[in-house]
Amino acid sequence: MKNKRIGAFVSEILRLIYLIFFVFISIGPLLWIIMSSFKTNKEILSSAFALPSNFSLAGYNAALKLAPIFKFYNNSLLISMASTILNILVVSMAAYILARCRFKGKTFLTLLLSSSLLIPTSSLLMPIYIIMTKIGLYDTKTGLIIVYAALGLPSSLFIIKSYFQSIPVELEEAAYLDGAGFAKTYFLIVFPIAKSGLATAAILQFLTSWNEFMFALILTKSTLARTLPLALNYFTSQFSFNYTAMFAALAMVIIPSILIYTLLQEQVTDSMVAGSIKG
Repeated sequence: MKNKRIGAFVSEILRLIYLIFFVFISIGPLLWIIMSSFKTNKEILSSAFALPSNFSLAGYNAALKLAPIFKFYNNSLLISMASTILNILVVSMAAYILARCRFKGKTFLTLLLSSSLLIPTSSLLMPIYIIMTKIGLYDTKTGLIIVYAALGLPSSLFIIKSYFQSIPVELEEAAYLDGAGFAKTYFLIVFPIAKSGLATAAILQFLTSWNEFMFALILTKSTLARTLPLALNYFTSQFSFNYTAMFAALAMVIIPSILIYTLLQEQVTDSMVAGSIKG
């Protein structure tokens, strides 16, 4: 009995050490960036991991003066929100059809959409660049909105589809018996019930669009349409010797997405679990 208690105690200690280790490697780099943003260049170069002698906002002031960070913020917010709305509106209707209707070629269409997840994103750069250039959407917010909405289609489709499948069909049958048509049943009955699954897909789509770098770099050439992740590349060249400003800029870039996911992660987890019941 005593040996079992000792074994359980040792197991609990090891589990605690394991969890502390992964928490440290997860939030350690973020805390280091934030801490360094309040230090001077001399303090960073002399002792990278020491606490700042005094918490100064000079780095943030320098970052805002040297780079159009608010312009990047506005672009990212507009593009991410618009691409998310477009993605959810289009994908939710397609997901509902795939979840509820039976038609010839349904399995093939589902497999075709599934296979798109296997296509390397880098292989799409050149075709999309050529298309955007030819239709006049190169270096525009509209071009990025369309591209981001399309890139998020497969993942959003399967999240929303699996959630629709968890909704009892009897609710829709009751609506049909009361005289509601297909469109009215979808928008007034199914769509509100599925708001949790739709919110999950929207959150993931928004964060993906907010953090996307490669297509934003290729499809834009000016600050008119460039997004926040590109600011990191901009800061690397502008602040190559001003480490305080560089760390301040990094903090301003990465903290918003972390806060968004932290505040909404329970929503994402709950709806993913609920949608997996029949998915």
